[in-house]
Order: sequence, then structure tokens, then C-alpha cells
Amino acid sequence: MNIFKKVATAASVSLVLFSSAAFAGETVKITDITGREVEVNVPVEHVILGEGRQIYFVAALDTEDPFGRVVGWRDDFKKADLDGYNEYLKKFPQMDSLPTFGGMKDGTFDVEQAVALHPDVIIMNIDSKTATEEGGYIEKLAKVGIPLVYIDFRDKAFENTEPSMRIVGKLFGKEERAEEFIQFRAEQLARVTDVVAAQADLKRPVVFMERAGGYSDDCCMSFGDENFGKMVEMAGGINMAKDIIPGTFGTVNPEQIIASNPDQVIVTGANWEGYVPGGKWVGVGPGADEEQSAAKLKVLMERPAFTGVKAVKDGNVHAIWHQFYNSPYQFVAVQQIAKWLHPELFKDLDPDASFKELHDRFLPVDYKPGYFASLSVGG
Repeated sequence: MNIFKKVATAASVSLVLFSSAAFAGETVKITDITGREVEVNVPVEHVILGEGRQIYFVAALDTEDPFGRVVGWRDDFKKADLDGYNEYLKKFPQMDSLPTFGGMKDGTFDVEQAVALHPDVIIMNIDSKTATEEGGYIEKLAKVGIPLVYIDFRDKAFENTEPSMRIVGKLFGKEERAEEFIQFRAEQLARVTDVVAAQADLKRPVVFMERAGGYSDDCCMSFGDENFGKMVEMAGGINMAKDIIPGTFGTVNPEQIIASNPDQVIVTGANWEGYVPGGKWVGVGPGADEEQSAAKLKVLMERPAFTGVKAVKDGNVHAIWHQFYNSPYQFVAVQQIAKWLHPELFKDLDPDASFKELHDRFLPVDYKPGYFASLSVGG
């Protein structure tokens, strides 16, 4: 019976584990990201992913065989990140035949289908908690002995990423691997936050973060004091929508953008051909054509909300991979935003190199640039 080493956890982390090392097949109690205490037999061998994009953190732990434990997953990965999906599909063609589920939030999750796959655990994102509770899914699953564990890389990404990685590391019997990733991520974040904190008189530009620009004709979704909004602040900027949007996500109207006259505009995007075929979205992501991305970004800046805005006049308009908002890779976005906002301060910082190192050390697919685009010269 294999023995897994217990990894010390910082007191500030909201993860509670038994004090003794867990043996393979032993039942342990894990406190998930919502504070629920859940009994799970670890290491788990059969997992249902409540979101397909959870493969971003699964792959960082089960690098050699990221689909080895996955018996089913939600059907969003291909639609939300087609380029990323195709990169994984080339190396792991078996993933295309995995059973797929609808979401609990839209009421299409099939409990009977889940039970038939005999999962040891179902991993859900915290944003599905309300729908999961209202649908009585936890009780239904508990009756057949299937535990459900919540994690979060999205709603409060910088509070919950480390404990979420530790939770999954414990479930998978990959605690040491999880700690290695956490340390790497912390070191990479510090390359920005330490520099910003050391500046006594840092001039912070006003930044408008547009969430999924061009995904629809509506304008404009953005971020409050979390997720990409917090990334802007960490990178030495002022998030324009911080005092407008009370939660993590929300909308600002065109008049607010014009009145705020932001110094920089950053639009999140991805290949959303599966959601909005031929849409105006900016398809940044692995292997994306930067010139094509910039061309689509330029069209987005012709909307009334950006007419005469300083950022557009100065060419300080950028696009960034949307999926940084729901993965443990946020440090790459923080680095790139810092480089856009303070090019002299971070002239030696190379976010592409940082992301490549993450791929080389932790991910099973090769790194392909294309995650960023800009209208500024050399951006």
C-alpha cells in the first residue's frame, strides 16, 4: 500500500485534512473551498469534472496522463477554448470519446448518467453551488455514495487558487506536485507584485477590462474587484470598473467608458467558433495568428463606447486569452498586463517565456504563442 507524504499547509489556507498521512484507499475528510467537510477515498481513480476546462489544473498534476482518472466531464472545453482543445486532442485522442454532461446551472446535468460511471468524486466549480443546492444534487449523489467537492479558480481566484490546488492534490495523491506548482506560481507572481510594491510613486494607468469583447453585440461586460479586475490592480493599474461593479462580474455602459477615458483597454478573447461561429471575438490562444487577432481587436475599438477614448488614440489596446480567468495560470496574465502598463519597469519580463516554462514543467502539451495581441507598435 503506497504512502503519500503529507504536505504542510499554511495556516491561512482553508483546507483541513487529517493530521496523519493518508494511505491509498483510505477515507479522509477534506474541507472544500466552500467550507463543506467531505469524506473521500483517496487517491481517487475515477473522476467526473464539472467543467471541461478543469483539465487546466488536472493536467498540471496528472501531466503524463491527464485523462487517466477522468470518466466524464462537462462539454464546455471544445466550445470555450477550441484551440486549446485541439492541442490536447492531438496528444490524447481518447478524450474525444469521454462521456459529456450538461451543466448544473442550466439544469442539464444527468445524475443517472453520472452514477453509471461509478465516480469516486465529482469536482465542481464554486459558481455552480447555488444551482447544485437548488437542484438537490448533493443529496441525490450522497444517497449513492458519490461525494461532490467544490474548488474555485474564478470567483475569488487569488484567494482560492492555492487551497483549490491542494484539495485536488490530496484527491489525486499528488500533494507534492501540487506544492511544486503553487511555489512556481507564487514565484512568478512575485516578479510583478514585488516590483510594484517597491515603487514609491508609481503612476497607475486607468484600465478598462472588457470581458469577452465581440462575443455578442452587447457592450460591455467587465470585472469588479476580482479576477481580471484584481489582476490589473496587482499589475500596477487602476481597474476602471472596480467601483462600478460590486461583485466579480458585471456590466458597464458605453457612457461610463467614455467618461472614464481609460489609458489602456484590454479585451479578453478565445476561439469561440463553437459558441459564436464567425463572431467578432478576438481569437487569442495557443497558435493564434497575432495579426488576425489585432485586426479583429481594431474592429472592436470602432464601437461607440470607445470613440475618442485615450487608450484607442494612443494605441494602448490589447487582447488577452480569456481562459486565464478560470485556471491556475493567472500569473501569466498578471505579467503580461504589467508589461503593457509599465513597459520600462518590466522590460526584462517575458510572459511568453514564463508560460512556456509552465508548459515545460507541468503540462503535457507544447507551448505555442498567440495568447496576446496588441494594437500598439511592438505590443
